[in-house]
Amino acid sequence: MITLTFPDGSARSFDAAITGAELAASISKSLAKKAVAVVLDGQLADLADPIATDARVRIVTRDDPEALELIRHDAAHVMAEAVQELFPGTQVTIGPVIENGFYYDFYRAESFTPDDLAKIEEKMREIIAADKPFVKEVWSRAKAQDFFAAEGEGFKVELIDAIPEGQDLKIYRQGDWLDLCRGPHLPSTGKVGKAFKLMRLAGSYWRGDSNREQLQRIYGTAWASDEQLKSYLTMLEEAEKRDHRRLGREMDLFHLQEEAPGSVFWHPKGWTVFQALIAFMRRRQHASGHVEVNSPDMMERKLWEQSGHWEKFGENMFVTETPDERVFCCKPMNCPGHIQIFKNGLKSYRDLPLRIAEFGKVHRYEPSGALHGIMRVRHFTQDDAHIFCTPEQITEECVHLNSLLLSIYRDFGFEDVVIKLSTRPEKRVGSDEVWDKAEAALKAAVEAAGEPYTLNPGEGAFYGPKLEYTLRDAIGREWQCGTIQLDFNLPVRLGAFYIGEDGAKHTPVMIHRALFGSLERFIGILIENYAGHLPLWLSPVQTMVATIVSDADAYAGEVEAALVAAGVRAETDLRNEKINYKVREHSLAKVPVMFVVGKREAEERTVSVRRLGSQAQETLSLDEAIARIATEAVPPDLRR
Repeated sequence: MITLTFPDGSARSFDAAITGAELAASISKSLAKKAVAVVLDGQLADLADPIATDARVRIVTRDDPEALELIRHDAAHVMAEAVQELFPGTQVTIGPVIENGFYYDFYRAESFTPDDLAKIEEKMREIIAADKPFVKEVWSRAKAQDFFAAEGEGFKVELIDAIPEGQDLKIYRQGDWLDLCRGPHLPSTGKVGKAFKLMRLAGSYWRGDSNREQLQRIYGTAWASDEQLKSYLTMLEEAEKRDHRRLGREMDLFHLQEEAPGSVFWHPKGWTVFQALIAFMRRRQHASGHVEVNSPDMMERKLWEQSGHWEKFGENMFVTETPDERVFCCKPMNCPGHIQIFKNGLKSYRDLPLRIAEFGKVHRYEPSGALHGIMRVRHFTQDDAHIFCTPEQITEECVHLNSLLLSIYRDFGFEDVVIKLSTRPEKRVGSDEVWDKAEAALKAAVEAAGEPYTLNPGEGAFYGPKLEYTLRDAIGREWQCGTIQLDFNLPVRLGAFYIGEDGAKHTPVMIHRALFGSLERFIGILIENYAGHLPLWLSPVQTMVATIVSDADAYAGEVEAALVAAGVRAETDLRNEKINYKVREHSLAKVPVMFVVGKREAEERTVSVRRLGSQAQETLSLDEAIARIATEAVPPDLRR
């Protein structure tokens, strides 16, 4: 007798083992038709799997969120079958589900072409229409090795060799085609549906090793419905228009070049935006009790060994050796430097909490294939801070930081913010007891703040759990930005202490905190969120004074000087070009306001005001126009 408990708390008993498909059928015929998988004690499983023990169960239909990953997983298998049918001799390697879709890596002498994608899609539709059932088989290691070796699938043999002894080797068959896979899968290829599209080709290496075979990667996307697919493709079109790399060129903000991969060359206008953000954050930090410091960009290797970064993060660090054989590392993080500042001079419990902030430049080696404009770089600036506090102060500090983060995001128009609690990763320092304590404390803090959150298992920092703040932008994309990380480990490893009320030494708790995160990345997010039309207070050129005729040149200079005196970033365009040409050019550069002046405006001391994105034009007195723009140009934190 087994008892199965449903999400609503009801339960059913069965005399013998039952499959998920049989369970769905026992509830209703309509559910049996809709069912695609079953959740057993929180784990997704095939409908055909027998349920032989008591369990908490939930039937998954194709419309449920969990089904989307299965749809994409199965679409990858269907694509692999289609490729091998169309291009005999192609070897399949690995094909995981990724955000918004899937990919598969193939090994083939000839290169795929964009035209091949249409052929593969058509073959995929045939396989899906055939509605072949997915059948799971469990093979011995020897049988699997012999089969794939005979098929010339050397990469699969290598994968099998890497599977630990004693672990089942699962094979999923769809008609005559099969693959090594952990599963689970939908009941049949027909359940994948028609809402998929192959997106692009890319290169890759086997196991990500540039010394191994070069592979060809095909990316695809798949959704539960045609409407979802269409919505996603529309979003991609809009995202392409908002691409920060293109807008960065048009707005003359920055550029990147091969001689400094992953590093940004900021132009004057881009650096103006950068400094405006720092000034904003500096004011917000000062108002919330932070003190600003600056720590060295390079420190000796032994410090990074003591902190644990060398062991856990060493492969991502830039290292240099001096002629006297000392090994130094460019800092990938600011925390060890801040601990050194905390340790310099005796600290008392009365000094806590001590909030140390820095706009710290850090260096992290990212593979060249992972670099993406200013969103993913090797050299960037963090608005980083570390709060040294007592265990009793954790909740209050985290609640305070949470309010600060959400307030800052609102200043940029981000109202939709998701908080994730990321717990201990596989690679970490510290005991399980310390991690239990840290995770419980951070969970209590976010709950005390009254904020909803989701769990993000295994994604914490190597030294402690963290809260991740994910923003949703104007077209629905999510960006992970700020973090609050609770750390009981680094202060111990680096010997930080304070004198407690009892006169004894105590180790402080260290809260790592970033608000924008990377300033480079946050600027990229802002460019794409606003489609380049930055808020007036943040725009590098807030007002462009453009002349219609050269007779107005002197007046345009007066207008510019008056704007600058009022605190507005202004420039003049006195070129001998038609005004419509000037308007188009400055609109492309996303200048938010133009003051157009001609002979008449000079005589009457007025300006014609044109706003970015509007065809309307308003004539105002010079004093009124400047007063309006100066008011709008005040940063949001200074308006309150």
